Amino acid sequence: MLKGFKDFIMRGNVVDLAVGVVIGAAFTGVVTQLTKSFLEPLIRVFVLLITGSDKGLAGTAPKFRGIAFDWIAFVNAVITFLLTAAALYFLVVYPMNRLAERRKRGEEPPPAAPSEEVKLLTEIRDALVAAGHTTPGQQRGALDDVLGRRPEPPTAR
Repeated sequence: MLKGFKDFIMRGNVVDLAVGVVIGAAFTGVVTQLTKSFLEPLIRVFVLLITGSDKGLAGTAPKFRGIAFDWIAFVNAVITFLLTAAALYFLVVYPMNRLAERRKRGEEPPPAAPSEEVKLLTEIRDALVAAGHTTPGQQRGALDDVLGRRPEPPTAR
């Protein structure tokens, strides 16, 4: 029972998923703190410069029946999401994909199946050989058959 659990846990997808979740959670905390400590005050400074009010954003939040809508929190969440997604992609996903490509480079891809045209031409060739019109390796065309030309015997050199 424990061996089966160990095999399940050690599968590549489960381990990758666990690592991704842990790294994502840890990195989200870092990005959230970055946006709260740095980007949110920076946005507040820009709004202060634009509005000219020293209240900062206190007067800029739209209100409906006395309830303020904190759009800065939404911008903060969007920035946090984008930074987290970009960092995870460039620090985890992209390097893993490159590593997988390098591993596959040594492997030869399986040969492609012949197309329908090649299969049909092979059948026609085999039918002509079976009917006695040509021998394998002989180069004669359909025009030779129509004109009644006979193959010339090979000449000695």
